Amino acid sequence: MNILNLLIQKQTLGKKSIAVLIDPDKVSDRVQLQHLIDLASENCVDFFLVGGSLVTTTNLTEIISQIKQNVNLPVILFPGNAMQVEPAADGILFLSLISGRNPELLIGQHVVAAPVIRNTRLEVLPTGYMLINSGRATSVAYVSNTIPLPDDKYSLAACTALAGEMLGLKLIYLDAGSGAEKEISAKMINAVRRAVSVPLIVGGGINTPDKAQAALQAGADMIVIGNALEQDPNLLIDIANKVYEWNERIGVR
Repeated sequence: MNILNLLIQKQTLGKKSIAVLIDPDKVSDRVQLQHLIDLASENCVDFFLVGGSLVTTTNLTEIISQIKQNVNLPVILFPGNAMQVEPAADGILFLSLISGRNPELLIGQHVVAAPVIRNTRLEVLPTGYMLINSGRATSVAYVSNTIPLPDDKYSLAACTALAGEMLGLKLIYLDAGSGAEKEISAKMINAVRRAVSVPLIVGGGINTPDKAQAALQAGADMIVIGNALEQDPNLLIDIANKVYEWNERIGVR
């Protein structure tokens, strides 16, 4: 399984993807997780992302194991630091926080993690991670010690993403952060989409089907749903339907 090639193939076809983000700190029990896994299996979810800005629990391995025992979907690590490396996953977003100026998250943590990752079978997905202002301070902004890009500086975001692509990053991830007050605007997504050719991931604040639809129309290749599902797991059904309907309209099966 080559995750990057799969994402590029889907992008080429115009097909959209949906990923469920699981924060290990917010998994209270196996029954809760199993319900989410079952919903994902029944509703054409494409990927699981696992990780968070600050993971204080030791259940990362168990979460990945439970997912893989129940569904045949790629599990991708979404690490907040070099400690969140789990060989049981299929891939890892090797995140460079290009929207900030904290050297630890541009290259420092990567130096620590690289030799560990090299000794696993994880597929490394070089990703330009861009934090966009969502109206209030989020965990990722605080933990990363960076200032999010202003949500109305479309050219700045586009140029940042373009620089990431020119540096060789294979994915761009626009994130409003966990529990974002508002989603990333369609204008921001579209500005970045027009600037880069690599697959574009968008997450944070997508808590309604209409917001999901807007992100898809603006140019997101993959939308990520996380915090909203902690409040209402069944929301995944309606949002996944938007992705399914999109792919059906363009004749991709």
